[in-house]
Amino acid sequence: MDGSVPREALKRLDVFVGEWVVESDFPGLAAPAGRSVFEWALDGRFLVQRSEIPVPEAPESTAIVATDPQTGAYTQHYFDSRGVVRLYAMTFADGVWRLLRETPDFSPLAFRQRFTGLVADAGDTIHGTWETSPADGPAAWEQDFTLTYRRSR
Repeated sequence: MDGSVPREALKRLDVFVGEWVVESDFPGLAAPAGRSVFEWALDGRFLVQRSEIPVPEAPESTAIVATDPQTGAYTQHYFDSRGVVRLYAMTFADGVWRLLRETPDFSPLAFRQRFTGLVADAGDTIHGTWETSPADGPAAWEQDFTLTYRRSR
C-alpha cells in the first residue's frame, strides 16, 4: 500500500483546518462562545481538533481523526477534560460531516450519540446537531444540543 488512500481521504478534510468560534445552544443553559482549532499533525497523517467552551458542563476536548489504510474510512478518537475517551465512526461527503457512536468502546455506552454538521458559506460555517438515543432498544434519536462553527481564521 502506497498510502495514497488515507492521504486522499485526509485531504478532503482541509475545509476544517483553521480556527473557529463555536456557538452552542444547550437547552436551559446560556453558554458564551467557545473556540475550536483544527490542525494537521504528524506530517499531515492526522487531523487534530482542540475545543473549549467556557461552561463547566461542556468539557474541553481533543479529537484526532485517522483513516483506515485500506479504505480511507475515518475514525475520530475523542478525549475530554472529564477523562472520557470515545471512538466515533466519521464520514465527510458533500459538505456533510457525520459522527456516530453506537457500540461501547473505551467508556460504557450509556447512550448512543450522533452528530450531523452541514458546511455552508463556502466552508466558513458549520451548523451541527448532536443527538442521543438510549443504548438499549431501538434508536429513537432526540436532539441533545446544537453547535455552530464560524471560521475566525
